[in-house]
Amino acid sequence: MPQLNPTPWFPIMAFSWLVFLIVLPPKIIAHATPNVPTPLSARKEKGNTWNWPWL
Repeated sequence: MPQLNPTPWFPIMAFSWLVFLIVLPPKIIAHATPNVPTPLSARKEKGNTWNWPWL
């Protein structure tokens, strides 16, 4: 039964895991969002509220 022969499949599996664990994480981490969240102390104060004429 050639399906049970691990010789061709084990290197393919090992190589694919190496790709998943070594090559892909830096590429995924490089796609970080460019918008850095501002801390609460650096936010602009809330301005005046707008008066709704129909209230």
